[in-house]
Amino acid sequence: MKLIKDLYLTDRIFYFLGAVIFLFFISFLFAPVFYVALASLFCCILILSIDIFLLFKNTLIGANRTAASVFSLSDKNKVSIKITNLSKYNLKVKIVDEIPYQFNQRDFSISISLKESGTELITYHVEPVIRGEYFFGNIHTFIKTRIGLAAKKETTKCKKSVAVYPSIIQLSRQELIALNHPLFTQGENKNKKIGRSYEFDQIKIYVPGDDTRNINWKATSTQNEIMVNHYEDERSQQIYSIIDKSRVMKMPFNGLTLVDYAINSTLAFSNIVLKKQDKAGLISFSKKIDTSLKADRGVRHLKKIMYALYKEKYDFSEANYEALYTNIRRTISNRSLLFLYTNFESIYALERNISILRMINRYHLLVVVFFENTEMEAYSKTTSKSVIDIYQQTIAKKFILEKNQIVKELNKHGIQAIKCTPENLSANTINKYLELKSRGVI
Repeated sequence: MKLIKDLYLTDRIFYFLGAVIFLFFISFLFAPVFYVALASLFCCILILSIDIFLLFKNTLIGANRTAASVFSLSDKNKVSIKITNLSKYNLKVKIVDEIPYQFNQRDFSISISLKESGTELITYHVEPVIRGEYFFGNIHTFIKTRIGLAAKKETTKCKKSVAVYPSIIQLSRQELIALNHPLFTQGENKNKKIGRSYEFDQIKIYVPGDDTRNINWKATSTQNEIMVNHYEDERSQQIYSIIDKSRVMKMPFNGLTLVDYAINSTLAFSNIVLKKQDKAGLISFSKKIDTSLKADRGVRHLKKIMYALYKEKYDFSEANYEALYTNIRRTISNRSLLFLYTNFESIYALERNISILRMINRYHLLVVVFFENTEMEAYSKTTSKSVIDIYQQTIAKKFILEKNQIVKELNKHGIQAIKCTPENLSANTINKYLELKSRGVI
């Protein structure tokens, strides 16, 4: 029963049988041809039997898949398959790997030739565009000998699950770029620092000129001298990445949504913040606050941010900026730098929320990061061929103009703004952070 299940007849056997049938037809006209046709049929059956015997005598192929346990979102990730010929004769092998359904490849296959006792390493790349867990199935091999009248299917069980995290490759690439950035190692201008934040240093004896508000009365009562708490300027600031996950961020560009671009950027950006000895935090929201990760430092904290970004889900609801403001006022006490990843497609969309953005900017330094519509820009530059094209290009140019007006409107209210393409999001965000850091405005 297993033989019937795993046996496949190739095109070659059908061509052979077609030729035999043709000889039988010819034999109606020329009787001697009948014996040639009969001999050809016998030879066909004999050769097919030998081919099947060689295929099913033993296991012919050993297969093994190698892939990383974690894939990087929107990057090319390598998968390797090692195929070993366990037989003593040459084989032709068609490999069908059960790759995850998220890649939408239902006809994935690779054909190779293997010499006797030979080994072949096959490498291919996959590019995931959705975060989550991916499942690789079994490896199926369809084997043919030199005769090639039949093929045998062998299945190697090697199921494997892979987690697709935000772009780890982009994180490493942006780290190398930032480390070579002149602003990364450049000294900071402390004279322009806005706001004050302190870290406790020590308790010391009061001297004229010390701030009387820092008197430690408990220490004074035990020492019989006036003791004061001594503070120093806090060496690290709190930097928060705020991701809008509402429906305006579900727009796709090159197979990836704006939310995923923001998630990739947040991971790379948070890594640079931690390298700069600042504290990185994370907030994500839509109709409510979904993730609120307090700003902190350390390698473990970067892993917390990575896992939180990995678990983020899309939402098609409207963004609730009132809930965002309430959460910021409740959870972020000190003045911090906030990068808000969102998308405004019109002045009207901005006007609905500008009052809340101004209130946030009153207590913190807010940088609004939104996206250029690259497809609309490309369409506006095409050649018009009809009245409809002229009308549509005019509308496209109107939306592009509104994007530029949004930047001016935000700057008018003292809010920093970044307008960039999705591909350049990480680089522009990191450059803006390094610029603000060097100016000492945080």
